Amino acid sequence: MYSANLTGFGLAVASSAFIGSSFIIKKKGLQKAGASGTRASSGGYGYLRQPLWWIGMVTMIVGEFANFVAYIYAPAVLVTPLGALSIIVSAVLAHFILKEKLKKLGVLGCLLCIVGSVVIVLHAPREHDLNSVDEIWALATQPAFLLYTASAVAITLVLVLYCEPRYGRTNIMVYIGVCSIFGSLTVMSIKAIGIAIKLTLEGSNQAANFQTWVFVMVSVTCIITQLNYLNKALDTFNTAVVSPIYYAMFTSLTILASAIMFKDWSGQSVSNIVSALCGFLTVLSGTLVLHSTRDPDPPPSSTDLYAQLSPQISWLIHANGEIWKQKEDSLHSEFVAIIRQDHFK
Repeated sequence: MYSANLTGFGLAVASSAFIGSSFIIKKKGLQKAGASGTRASSGGYGYLRQPLWWIGMVTMIVGEFANFVAYIYAPAVLVTPLGALSIIVSAVLAHFILKEKLKKLGVLGCLLCIVGSVVIVLHAPREHDLNSVDEIWALATQPAFLLYTASAVAITLVLVLYCEPRYGRTNIMVYIGVCSIFGSLTVMSIKAIGIAIKLTLEGSNQAANFQTWVFVMVSVTCIITQLNYLNKALDTFNTAVVSPIYYAMFTSLTILASAIMFKDWSGQSVSNIVSALCGFLTVLSGTLVLHSTRDPDPPPSSTDLYAQLSPQISWLIHANGEIWKQKEDSLHSEFVAIIRQDHFK
């Protein structure tokens, strides 16, 4: 049991290292592409011709795969909070490679994440042995988890149908709420798929069970929805605000969902449960501190600002009985200047 937890821990740490470094590698590729052409933020796609950017993408894929395998060997209570280590990796590498200064508070945030991760590892619950997809299906259809799923779907529908049209662009919790709720269901279905693959490789074919494909469909649906609303959140609000709030909500709901479905805390002592939760809160605090030290997004250039604020004017010039007309998209139709040549005589 503990060896499985250690395997999951090692894979989660490796995943964080790959994912954290992938951000730096991709950013270096984006910088090289921007130096020789149109930047990605301005609609350019020159980074697709940069080997560094593709190396970063491959590195991220490897990290996500390691994270996927980690869920097979260890409970989500252990694997999910360790995702914060990728933030430490990217912050440290950015300091040395991208020359983005890591402030003293940032160092404190990194230390808090490390301490919290160690506490979680020491007090994380053991993974329960599951011998078939049928057992996972029984856990997914137990009344407690069905109630969680029904509540998650109901809350999501309220957020999407009622809150999003009214408050989506002003309240960050609308988009983040949808991402986090579906994210917790994504992890549960991904974990079920991973266990099915593991059992199949061990000789017990699980592909013939329809439950396996139900988990696959649920996983694909949740991932698409989650990515869609995460993109909306990132496009609407500052990344430095989105990241810590999303991490906190997603991790908390994933731990809750895993505790209900897989009964992670069954048979654990109260001291172990409290210690693991304290470790999670320490990681969360470190994440918030680390993100609070990030420099704000640079303001738009004076040229862009002028272009956004200056009104567009349609004008007519009468000269020598002839009319020259120039019309541009205008903010107000009353901005029309008519210039007659005889006025200047």
